[in-house]
Amino acid sequence: MCGIIGYSGHRPAVPVIIEGLRRLEYRGYDSAGVAFVQNRELSIIRAPGKLRELEKKLECVNVSIATSGMGHTRWATHGLPNETNAHPHRDGDQRIAVVHNGIIENYLELRERLGAKGHTFVTQTDTETIPHLIAEGLKEQGDLFHALGWALAQLEGAYAVVVVSAEEPGVVYGARKSSPLVMGTGTGENFIASDIPAFLPYTRDVVFLEDGELVRIDANSWQVFDAATLAPVKKTVQHISWDVQAAQKGGFKHFMLKEIFEQPRVVADCLAGRVDRCSSAVRLPELDGMAIPERLHIVACGTSFHAGLWGKLLLETWAQVPVSVEIASEFRYRSPLVGGRDAVLAISQSGETADTLAGLRLMKERGVPVIGLCNVVGSSIAREADRVVYTQAGPEISVASTKAMCSQLTALAVLALHWGEARGVLGAETRARAVAELCSLPDLLDGALPAMRERAAELAREYSEAASFLYLGRGHCYPLALEGALKLKEISYIHAEGYAAGEMKHGPIALIDPRFPTFALALDDELLPKVVSNLQEVQARHGRILALTNEGARVTADDVWNIPRAWGPLAAFPALPALQLFAYEMADYLGKDVDQPRNLAKSVTVE
Repeated sequence: MCGIIGYSGHRPAVPVIIEGLRRLEYRGYDSAGVAFVQNRELSIIRAPGKLRELEKKLECVNVSIATSGMGHTRWATHGLPNETNAHPHRDGDQRIAVVHNGIIENYLELRERLGAKGHTFVTQTDTETIPHLIAEGLKEQGDLFHALGWALAQLEGAYAVVVVSAEEPGVVYGARKSSPLVMGTGTGENFIASDIPAFLPYTRDVVFLEDGELVRIDANSWQVFDAATLAPVKKTVQHISWDVQAAQKGGFKHFMLKEIFEQPRVVADCLAGRVDRCSSAVRLPELDGMAIPERLHIVACGTSFHAGLWGKLLLETWAQVPVSVEIASEFRYRSPLVGGRDAVLAISQSGETADTLAGLRLMKERGVPVIGLCNVVGSSIAREADRVVYTQAGPEISVASTKAMCSQLTALAVLALHWGEARGVLGAETRARAVAELCSLPDLLDGALPAMRERAAELAREYSEAASFLYLGRGHCYPLALEGALKLKEISYIHAEGYAAGEMKHGPIALIDPRFPTFALALDDELLPKVVSNLQEVQARHGRILALTNEGARVTADDVWNIPRAWGPLAAFPALPALQLFAYEMADYLGKDVDQPRNLAKSVTVE
């Protein structure tokens, strides 16, 4: 969601904060602001729009003395995206400033109570309640540390908050509940942020904060406390392996394009140590000692949900484990029926997706074992799941997920092979073929991606005037149709629907006309004749067809896009970047903000 960075150290704070916010721009935002203490006075500067608007305002202010402060990029929830509602927010005496990610569910009740005590509010936000509440706590508790603990106890909902005050120059506080917040520890400087890239140029030593924890940093020290009792909590510093270069564009025009082209390496990294091409052995040591479930419930959102749908096919075919795939925001609000030997697989790129986390917690309360499948080491899902399988994709910066899904498909294929072998239901020949084909994917993709991009660019120009698209697929291509439609919607703002091809005549066929193109996944497999029949129905109604297929397949379409063949369900791996590249080239050609599409955030940490 929104971006947060707090800093206390030996450097001028504001340039460090602005640089940190720039590294968090991928999260999506509509306004930005900073707060810092200078000469024992609290200053707040905010601006609607992109960071450059905030930087223009900062050019007129002397910020060279401040060595502590915080910044925020806001994605509007409560109130319009304007300067008044931008973070940071302050109390009435202008001595306390707060930035906040999440939603305070009881903010109206708190505002009413505080208003009765003389507090006046000037914004439409839930966040403004927090500094006023801390200020009220300061009257009762006597110091900022205890006032903050007092205030946090009254907040209901999800939050990551960072606080600075003129009363304590050089000190920055942070706290979290159901919204990510991490600390970076350096030499003569410390950081608090919503995500690691914010402070990567300065340190790779990280402390992951848990829900219900409060942290205090200054230039030379840090300490974590239980927010409820204010008792110290012992924490371990972890050193992360990826560096600044991994979070930069590397010569590509956009992060999304870079991340699409990183997929060959992503597959190789996800397979490393898990698959042995020579012996055809498959191992997931993360699951050693865990019983294979009688039924698996996959819980996920968005792109991860589509990966789960694809994984269901492999898990049921190769491992013969019955699988249900659930949208997390629906799963968490009903009473799912689970058996004594069931398990849950929670899939999330960030490991912080609010609805997926809620589903995970619901199942843990019932004693159901949970496996986390995620990309971010130390994330909430990784910490709260009973077991965790990391997808090893590296940092994904673009809001639209690409290489993360590729890594999820790879991990799901390995999981299906691992359980299939363990259960004795996967034939040796099938396992050997699957392993060999998986291991050949990096070279296949590496050789194919440049030509794929060229063809995607040609087709994007050809179809750039379309107002809507229908994506069709069968079998393992149905989840890809859903994902292709999602990508086009996300970054080009063209309406698109993904459909199981066999369902077309149950309603969507009514939409077909010459101005409504169909993107058909017509790969050369056992379901191709069925897909061709569906396309004939489109053609009979003068619908225009773009067919993603393989050389030599008998497909008739207005535009044919041949991609490399891959064996069985692994044909998804060359098809996926083709769909991503088509959406990317369409958005780029139409002049859209590819990496930061409107209204979207990278990590959805609220409902």
